[in-house]
Amino acid sequence: MRKIIFPVLLLSLYACNNPKENPQEAENEIDAARQFIRASLDGRFDVAKDYLLNDSLNNNYLDLTQRSYQKVSPADRENYKGATIVIHNTNTLNDSTSIIIFSNSFKNDHDTLRVLKRENKWQVDLKYLFGHDRTESIAAMAPLQ
Repeated sequence: MRKIIFPVLLLSLYACNNPKENPQEAENEIDAARQFIRASLDGRFDVAKDYLLNDSLNNNYLDLTQRSYQKVSPADRENYKGATIVIHNTNTLNDSTSIIIFSNSFKNDHDTLRVLKRENKWQVDLKYLFGHDRTESIAAMAPLQ
């Protein structure tokens, strides 16, 4: 019986000393974008979700991103984790909306995030990223007139 209790006791003590890491609240729109991107690059989608504007479409986009990340090779995951975030441009539309163009040093593909301030908290709106890409793709496919 002692052999069973000791490991359980050790695990309990370990759990008490290592609480779940709580993400810091973003200070501004760039910080929110950076925290979201870093968590996503690291495959920590539970943390990324804390910086996400909570609605069903954003949650679905994040789930889709997570499933795609799980299909990435282990070597590429390590490259993503080691990548730095590059902010190329920030466009402040008003006091509660900014558009941030960024890339990471591994892929160097420019992407665009909209960051919104809701209830005094900066949050990433993935609908803009996915909708923005789709709109550009549709425009590129349209015949020239």
